Amino acid sequence: MRDKFLVFGAPLIEEAEIDEVVASMRSGWLGTGPKVARFESAFARYLGVEQSVAVSSCTAALHLSILAAGVKPGDEVITTALTFCATVNAVIHAGATPVLVDVDPSTMNMDPGQLRARLTPRTRAIVLVHFAGRPCDMAAICDIAASRGLAIVEDCAHAIETEYRGKKAGTFGDFGCWSFYVTKNVAAGEGGMVVARRPEDAARIKVLALHGMSQDAWKRFGDEGFKHYHVVECGFKYNMMDIQAAIGLHQLDRVEALWPRRRALWERYNAAFAGLPVGRPADPAPDTRHAYHLYTLLVDPDRAGITRDGFLDAMTARKIGVGVHYMSVPEHPYYQRAFGWKPEDYPHAMRIGRQTVSLPLSAKLTDEDALDVVTAVRDIVRPTKGRR
Repeated sequence: MRDKFLVFGAPLIEEAEIDEVVASMRSGWLGTGPKVARFESAFARYLGVEQSVAVSSCTAALHLSILAAGVKPGDEVITTALTFCATVNAVIHAGATPVLVDVDPSTMNMDPGQLRARLTPRTRAIVLVHFAGRPCDMAAICDIAASRGLAIVEDCAHAIETEYRGKKAGTFGDFGCWSFYVTKNVAAGEGGMVVARRPEDAARIKVLALHGMSQDAWKRFGDEGFKHYHVVECGFKYNMMDIQAAIGLHQLDRVEALWPRRRALWERYNAAFAGLPVGRPADPAPDTRHAYHLYTLLVDPDRAGITRDGFLDAMTARKIGVGVHYMSVPEHPYYQRAFGWKPEDYPHAMRIGRQTVSLPLSAKLTDEDALDVVTAVRDIVRPTKGRR
């Protein structure tokens, strides 16, 4: 038994981040300012794109991207049934109607065949999710979108390092959206980033993210003197703070150096659980790069001898933090009331959502922490003669 609870998804924070935050506090510039601009430039360089726009969350990035894609009330936007509620909520906030598709049972990503089957004359966009850091089948999805003139918004909340056929996730579609929530591979506590294929869309998102004020309105309090601004659209309060960017800058600096550590942990788990009656994540597909953001087990009570929720409780009792990513979207009461969705209409997402458990997978984990996780899982789920 551990002495201290192992927090799920705790980020690795080093002195560089702390010093940068303190420097921001001493400067007096806490809100949107020069460090946000630095972070935007650094992120764009990392992706190999011209420009990125920092916002308050990935949810904000998705919402603004859907608006910039020209989606209007009455339009339909197709997304996956296995995702965090923010993906669907962004569609609803844009005034559009979300349409769900089931997932591939192996990859847990959007099934292109299901996607094609759900297209209607009202479909205007696709919001896909690179689940757990595994890239979607971008060749198939891009072909479908091109054949119908549909916008693609990539939810890359799990996928900063992800690549598909040598190209960064988030750079295939019209828009790519990232999260810097505390559990993410680049963590700033909160925050998000969006890139757009067309410069004019990026410029509009930048304006919409700060009340619809003219570009660089944050400079109005700088040492060059007060700058007048104009409100050119009815925008939102979606801007990132310099405090967040101060953390993100150094997290981004280390993201490539820390990726091998998460891969090693992921592979260690896969080897350790090979003989257990649980479902393990599929291996990364050839010619792709997995971000190793989540390591998910599937706990089928008929095989494992314990329910998923029983497994969660048992891990917590052993002071191991765990997560659920995710119950399928149609399991939630609001969407059942609003859209009449039923979990059984999306059988793969429903089964995964009722069985899935995410184990700690962070560069902060020590070898001793990883051993504690492995030991706990093996104690709770033991191979038993006669189980299939």
